[in-house]
Amino acid sequence: MRSNLFINGEKMVQRKHWFVLIILLGLLWLRTPFVQAKPNLQAQDQPVVRVLMFWSTTCGHCEYVINEIFPPLQAQYGEQLEILLIELVTQDDVDNLFQTADAFGIPKENVGVPFLIIGEQVLTGSQQIPMELPVLIEMHLATGGVDFPDLPFLAAYLPGPAEGNTGGSADNPQPNQSATLGSNGFTLAIVVLVGMVISLMYTVIAMWKREKKDRPAWIDLLTPLLVAVGLVAAGYLSYVETQAVEAVCGPIGDCNTVQSSSYASLFGVLPVGVLGMVGYTAILLAWLIQRLRNDKLADYASLALLGLGLSGTLFSIYLTYLEIFVIEAVCLWCISSAVIMTSIMLLSIRPAQDVLVTKERRRRKRRSRKTKSKAAGD
Repeated sequence: MRSNLFINGEKMVQRKHWFVLIILLGLLWLRTPFVQAKPNLQAQDQPVVRVLMFWSTTCGHCEYVINEIFPPLQAQYGEQLEILLIELVTQDDVDNLFQTADAFGIPKENVGVPFLIIGEQVLTGSQQIPMELPVLIEMHLATGGVDFPDLPFLAAYLPGPAEGNTGGSADNPQPNQSATLGSNGFTLAIVVLVGMVISLMYTVIAMWKREKKDRPAWIDLLTPLLVAVGLVAAGYLSYVETQAVEAVCGPIGDCNTVQSSSYASLFGVLPVGVLGMVGYTAILLAWLIQRLRNDKLADYASLALLGLGLSGTLFSIYLTYLEIFVIEAVCLWCISSAVIMTSIMLLSIRPAQDVLVTKERRRRKRRSRKTKSKAAGD
């Protein structure tokens, strides 16, 4: 009996050992895939999101995006986020911007900087980019990353800025320097803006008082001279806006940034330069009628001349305000046109006053005659 129990017990111990051994082998087999998966996961490349952005050194919105938005994103995602910056320096850079916009179906009159591309999505401005870029980065990382857009000129900027180009990358973004008021024309623009507002107030007060004063005849000849200069400035801006070429900006300001903004066209349809040419042509026509005729049409032309100068000055105030506080870039051609339009408004005050004062005197004479005839009849 004992021998049988011993044999049975030994068999039970052996079975227990085999059972434990089978469990251990099963655990090892189950563990093997997880152990092997870890090095395979590490061996795989991490998804990368590549972002392209056009920018300009005088664009305050670009400065905000580059200096405030990009650094925390770059610190968060590290090598998984690559940012290629293309600065608008040469005409080729501007042409590449418009070519990119055209590839994404965006009209050139609606193109401005900062102009960012991530995948098939275009983001612009210092409000849309901070709001939507982080979400799009997470989305593309979750789906395996996204490359730069397939553009023919992009090879010249990769893997970093080409020689002679001031573009940047995620490792060396080369953020734009802070714009100074003096070097970029902001001081001049502010002075012109204040001068236009003061001139507008003076015009309103002068027309309300309606004081008729004499002035030298040669002053009237300044209006066509100013119109001629204004037509040159407006004509050149029309050429830049309609042909999408680089503007010659002069010693101060950044005309190209202004002309590439969405505000370079009225309602996204009519270029501001073309509108200026129409306005100056109407002013010249009103001045000629005023000088060549001596009837009611001449009076209406004098009043129209003041109205055109007044409306042109108001529009120039609006555009100058946009340059200083919205676009954050100054166009010397635009500032010159604003000064010209304000001068035309001031020169048109006296002829309009003469018309209104003359009409008022005629009205008083008619009233006086009616009063005398009525008294004589009584």
